[in-house]
Amino acid sequence: MPSSWSNKRERQYEKIKRSAKTRGRSTRTAKRIAAATVNKTRRRKGETKGSSKSRRTTSRGSARRTTGTRRRSAARKGGRARSRR
Repeated sequence: MPSSWSNKRERQYEKIKRSAKTRGRSTRTAKRIAAATVNKTRRRKGETKGSSKSRRTTSRGSARRTTGTRRRSAARKGGRARSRR
């Protein structure tokens, strides 16, 4: 574990590593998965020097969706969700 991680991130690392081990992953793979997940979380939360938080602004939830997009997403959900107008 890098020394730049906070106590919270170290706990998160250990929990993810333990979880991966109980799911049958090898120790080496579990460590890799845990480290990658913690680093991803740190980047998203802006805890790193070169964080990508400012670059994560996307228009995924924008109101500029077309009717066709709404229909496609409703179809993906098995027809349960209907488009609202």
